[in-house]
Amino acid sequence: MGPVMNFGGVPGVGVTGVPDGAYLLDVREQDEWDAGHAPQAVHIPMSALNQRAGEIPQDREVYVVCRVGGRSAQVAAALNNAGWKALNVEGGMLAWAGHGLPVTAVGGGEPYIA
Repeated sequence: MGPVMNFGGVPGVGVTGVPDGAYLLDVREQDEWDAGHAPQAVHIPMSALNQRAGEIPQDREVYVVCRVGGRSAQVAAALNNAGWKALNVEGGMLAWAGHGLPVTAVGGGEPYIA
């Protein structure tokens, strides 16, 4: 495992640092979500964030995840700038699955990280 990346000063947390019951926001596209996602995650694609930001709670920390951590860092920075408390999940869903954390697929197929 290489050094933890810090994208532009965005606060981040490793996949094993996401607490149980956290609000986990997956910002990947629909095909990526369908292939494999964390069972407790909420899906709002990065492309729909402006239209759906009102769905994201502002009274608790938001853990933002994508495939490897780049898009989620951008979203976490934007949310923080707009008044949310957001953290980037470093390493994204690739690290999540790599640590053996639960992944599920839409339709019950074998999940994978697209």
